[in-house]
Amino acid sequence: MPRASVREQIVDAAFEQFHRHGYNACGVKLITDSAGVPKGSFYNHFDSKEALALVVMDRYGETRHLDLLADPRTPPLTRLRNHFEALAKDIVEHGYERGCVYGNFSNEAADHIPAIREGLVAAFDHWAQAVTAAIREAQDTDEITSKQDADTLGRFLVNAWEGAIVGERAAKNGESFAAFFTIAFETVLR
Repeated sequence: MPRASVREQIVDAAFEQFHRHGYNACGVKLITDSAGVPKGSFYNHFDSKEALALVVMDRYGETRHLDLLADPRTPPLTRLRNHFEALAKDIVEHGYERGCVYGNFSNEAADHIPAIREGLVAAFDHWAQAVTAAIREAQDTDEITSKQDADTLGRFLVNAWEGAIVGERAAKNGESFAAFFTIAFETVLR
């Protein structure tokens, strides 16, 4: 099996470290040590930690189970539930130690690093649009009878999910996720 490139080793290590510890707690040395590469090699591939963070955000977006929201073989309301259940499973399987890279970066870097803020706005918009499309389809088929604007519902669910993650990282007991699913699927998306 071919060995991963140094760049990929750095991205893989940064993905794990940013996901587990957040932006501010991860210095270039921690990332390169985790990757098993010399610190100097970092700058052969990235201009800054900020540039690496943007690559990690893109990679993270590819792991967010957005494909579940667009599967035409599954009813749209079921797709929405499957999407959020897959996200919850990812967090539970990692012992609640890894939150959401978007949420972590929003809390730590969005106020101070414009490029990360712009990347986060685009990432949250993309995610909310995918959720909104499933909601709109569920409204069109009367799976969701709420007449609330689909865009508003989509943005609300994404924001509520981020809040549930914060609750779970603190309590590590499943209660915040349970509350999210109860309110989202038994009240908001009726």
